[in-house]
Amino acid sequence: MEETNLRKRREDEKPIQSNEPKTTSLQKEVGLLSGICIIVGTIIGSGIFISPKSVLSNTEAVGPCLIIWAACGILATLGALCFAELGTMITKSGGEYPYLMEAFGPIPAYLFSWTSLFVIKPSSFAIICLSFSEYASAPFYSGCKPPEVVVKCLAAAAILLITMVNSLSVRLSSYVQNVFTAAKLVIVAIIIISGLVLLAQGNTKNFENSFEGTKLSVGAIGVAFYNGLWAYDGWNQLNYITEELRNPFRNLPLAIIIGIPLVTGCYILMNISYFTVMTATELLQSQAVAVTFGDRVLYPASWVVPLFVAFSTIGAANGNCFTAGRLVYVAGREGHMLKVLSYISVRRLTPAPAFIFYGFIAIIYIIPGDINSLVNYFSFAAWLFYGMTILGLIVMRFTRKELERPIKVPIFIPILVTLVSVFLVLAPIISEPAWEYLYCVLFMLSGIIFYFLFVHYKFGWAQKISKPFTMHLQMLLEVVPPEEAPE
Repeated sequence: MEETNLRKRREDEKPIQSNEPKTTSLQKEVGLLSGICIIVGTIIGSGIFISPKSVLSNTEAVGPCLIIWAACGILATLGALCFAELGTMITKSGGEYPYLMEAFGPIPAYLFSWTSLFVIKPSSFAIICLSFSEYASAPFYSGCKPPEVVVKCLAAAAILLITMVNSLSVRLSSYVQNVFTAAKLVIVAIIIISGLVLLAQGNTKNFENSFEGTKLSVGAIGVAFYNGLWAYDGWNQLNYITEELRNPFRNLPLAIIIGIPLVTGCYILMNISYFTVMTATELLQSQAVAVTFGDRVLYPASWVVPLFVAFSTIGAANGNCFTAGRLVYVAGREGHMLKVLSYISVRRLTPAPAFIFYGFIAIIYIIPGDINSLVNYFSFAAWLFYGMTILGLIVMRFTRKELERPIKVPIFIPILVTLVSVFLVLAPIISEPAWEYLYCVLFMLSGIIFYFLFVHYKFGWAQKISKPFTMHLQMLLEVVPPEEAPE
């Protein structure tokens, strides 16, 4: 009854100038440019401004460090091409979720949504917002570290603001993404151009004997990849909003082919720029590499670096929220989470309950605020499911031959990416065992209990509790289940 009333109210309030009826569902409002901006804007966040130190500490020399950055870019591109085949073969939003569902069935798909909703996505969102708040508050505490309570409150405020923007409008969120992507490309261009000028002036001393002192182990390479790939995370983000892409068969692969190599080139050139003014030892001692670079090259205008890094991180957080909210939406739609999480705002046509839920979980992650532990949780869990998803692509080549594949990558690419994923998951555990990995596995497996209790058997008492909760949330947020688009 409430759903009917809400729909009727929405029809009565429809603008006079609207000639085309819109269903209460996600609209196709993301074009090629916005798609590229989502990829570039989500990938280029805080990582490239902070992670070079972590990659260098595991490779111990300039040459291997640059090779790791290039290899991470190649791996992200190959992984994204595999996801392009999956995204055009199964044109559903939700990223890995619908692909695991088609390939392996509901349990692996549920475990992915469970882990993503409670570990991978909120921890990533929290890390980015914490990085933003540290940079944004730094100018007000010159010469000392900002108080932890200030950093956490500012990060929580950023999460609330981004959640509100995404709940209000898809178009507004895309516009915000485009603006911040342009802003972050400005600082990327400043660093790259400054570095190239310094190279042209003969500042190449730090590149001499660039492989000297290299001491690599299997575990060190794995951890270096973890840190490098954290900076590249976001290469698969467009697959979360496939249903909102205009002409996804064309725009999805084009956005990937343009966006990720663009980011890879920027990352390599930025690292080269860093080494034109810093030795390996100086880079390792720097608290924030980009700020140190700005102090040495851009003074007295070095204040632009923390400002634009703040723009970069807030843009990455917006892109992260924009895509992750769709995962919550799809999980709710498939019955793997509360149904109300898949409901659409009748006024805004956005999955507002999904965004609110996602923002709430991210704020909880801010309370402990240990970025290093969050990155370990994130990287281990993320690459476990990346590997499973691309393995699913290989499996469906044989089990789902009837599916149309507008894009079909050579089979060696998914095999290679799957093998690399296995290495990335196992190498750090074998070389440097840590409790974080065990906790992460136990939490993922605990999802099986919830699957059988609430999804598979659907106990009546759980339905009785959730029904009034769903009804009250519907009235409060003015949301209804998504309608099927008319043929």
